[in-house]
Amino acid sequence: MSKSYGLETRAIHAGARPEPITGARQTPIFQNTSYVFEDVDHAASLFNLQTYGFIYSRLTNPTVAVLEERLANLEGGRGATCTASGHAAQQLALFPFMEPGAKVVASTRLYGGSITQFGKTFRKFGWEASFVDTTDMAAVRAAVTSDVRALFVESLANPGGVVSDLAALADIAHAAKALLIVDNTLATPVLCRPFDWGADLVVHSLTKFLSGSGASMGGVVIDSGRVDWHQSDKFKGLTAPDPAYQGISFAETFGDLAYTTHAHAVGLRDLGATMAPMNAFLTLLGLETLPLRMERHCANAAKVAAYLARHPNVAWVSYAGLSDSPYRAHAGKYLGGRGGAVFTFGLKGGFDAGVRLVESVALFSHLANIGDTRSLILHPASTTHRQLTDAQRTAAGAGPDVVRLSVGLETVEDLIADLDQALGKSGS
Repeated sequence: MSKSYGLETRAIHAGARPEPITGARQTPIFQNTSYVFEDVDHAASLFNLQTYGFIYSRLTNPTVAVLEERLANLEGGRGATCTASGHAAQQLALFPFMEPGAKVVASTRLYGGSITQFGKTFRKFGWEASFVDTTDMAAVRAAVTSDVRALFVESLANPGGVVSDLAALADIAHAAKALLIVDNTLATPVLCRPFDWGADLVVHSLTKFLSGSGASMGGVVIDSGRVDWHQSDKFKGLTAPDPAYQGISFAETFGDLAYTTHAHAVGLRDLGATMAPMNAFLTLLGLETLPLRMERHCANAAKVAAYLARHPNVAWVSYAGLSDSPYRAHAGKYLGGRGGAVFTFGLKGGFDAGVRLVESVALFSHLANIGDTRSLILHPASTTHRQLTDAQRTAAGAGPDVVRLSVGLETVEDLIADLDQALGKSGS
């Protein structure tokens, strides 16, 4: 579908058309593993990547393919590869061009599980990950040296509500012939489109706002299609001959679809982190209402943040939509002036007050997720970030006094009333 259509139209229609046999208007769930070949030559051309089509659902699936096309359209990308989870998407994002000894730099202001994945698990593959405060441009320039292959950031950081200066980070990455990879989960393409600011790859946890109801898991890697893979010998995974496919070079053979083709033909083939068709179907349903939901999420969050900023038991609120936020200007530039729906605040009573607060709410759900229609609350230091050191938690914006909210779609007065009674009980 043409990108000249409005976002709301594309969120409903992009990638989908009536099913040709039955005329079904909603994308069907193709709950099957494999697909019949027309003949031996057709099978050979599929396996040789000479013809597009479906072979086996670990590689491609019709329901998932519609979702991939829609997501690439919404982000303004060339192609997309869906995965079983957001963490699988982060691994797949790096896989085509990483190898033992290769270096990647990541922001210190990431979701705690991502810090563990980059800092510990990726090192088991021999990938060297280091961390930098991406609000300090001098530190970023020093960290992203000529041997670094990618800089990984979140557009709107989880949990701290930090808005990344994407244009400046893209300039630094590209000066070192490295990629800028942006996790756009919290902002969604409704608030921010990182490709417009120089990003090369975008990842999402589809489990969050894009599906929207806490009912399905998924992730995606979206390729801008703008990377010159021949710019450096750091990207041999895409430029060198691939012995599994008759020595073709993905970059030379597939051009601006090189990355997405490799992610399916090699990444999903060998890593196997495939999205289930049912999860793709549920995410497609969620995308249809994404623009409407994000409008309400952000409006509710702005009112809740303003209430908390005035509360005597609250020490601070980190929400980019507040007038005194240090990220207010970045929110105006990158998020259309909105602060998103996930943010943190600090309690004057510290760690113990945070624990009491999450145990005292009635309407907010105390659980480890974000982006649900329901409002959610978490104390990161005792949950999602507990595996980190004290220094890492503080750097990530998840210190002992921090509480994270994911503000949902309920009547906002009810949410404020629930927080008010819980703050009274927490003894902050």
